[in-house]
Amino acid sequence: MKMDMITNVTEYEAIAKENLPKMVYDFYASGAEDQWTLKENRNAFSRILFRLRILVDLSKIDLTTTVLGFKISMPIMIAPTAKQKMAHPEGELDTARAASAAGTIMTLSSTATSSVEEVASTGPGIHFFNFITQCYIAMAIALTVDSPVLGRREADIKNRFTLPPNMVFKNFERLDLGKLDKTRDSVVTTYVAGLFDRSLNWKDIKWLLTITSLPILLKGVLTVEDTNSIYYANNVARVAIQAGAAEIIVSNQGARQLDYAPATIMALEEIGRPVMFSLAADGEAGVRKVLQMLVDELEVTMALSGCHSLKEI
Repeated sequence: MKMDMITNVTEYEAIAKENLPKMVYDFYASGAEDQWTLKENRNAFSRILFRLRILVDLSKIDLTTTVLGFKISMPIMIAPTAKQKMAHPEGELDTARAASAAGTIMTLSSTATSSVEEVASTGPGIHFFNFITQCYIAMAIALTVDSPVLGRREADIKNRFTLPPNMVFKNFERLDLGKLDKTRDSVVTTYVAGLFDRSLNWKDIKWLLTITSLPILLKGVLTVEDTNSIYYANNVARVAIQAGAAEIIVSNQGARQLDYAPATIMALEEIGRPVMFSLAADGEAGVRKVLQMLVDELEVTMALSGCHSLKEI
């Protein structure tokens, strides 16, 4: 398919599947265990219906919003996704350029194949950094909090997934992956699992706030249940805020952690993989087009629903 003929973000997946080695495509496309949550992430959207409104003056529609004081052009941001140079030689650098051109935020994965410094060098843009338990300099820190252990991703196990020989985790470049046991699961799974700290708790959030002035986002809030108490969703957010978090990110890690967890849209978050597939298909131009298509679809839906701004939604 010619790139200028693409009219839907889902069309990039078929192109990516053709372009990528099976091991790489499976890594990006698959979820944990039976992949029920992976399917539910998409199916849940189909159960949400819009109410058409008529005779509303829609000469002006405002899609802009603010996140941690940063004004962005639309309520669509790029979540942290690891190892992007497996999809395209420019990897995270092209994604950062596309996000900057679109006027939105990119969050860089801690297991990226480009370093924080390399992404920052692409030019002006709003870049957050996602940590498992490590801290670097960025405009904000997104701390993964739902991963005391790594989810069981069967496709990676079958493929004995490992990084291509010419790639490294740029933010952990001194690590020798060759020393890891290649006979069990996957090399990368074995390494990443070692980054996870099973003892992580609310006290660690308060400690983190003592060593940085950057805003902290807690990534991975999904349920209304917390330790011995049950809260409504906004109360879960309140617990996080009381611990010092600036914001929370509702997420099930793209269905890659706990299978049979609910779809995150039911807790008010959009998820999906269109950025990785468009990057594999057409680099920076592909990511730019995906973001433009999403914002165009949002604007049309807002107009037909009689909404002038995001607040009215």
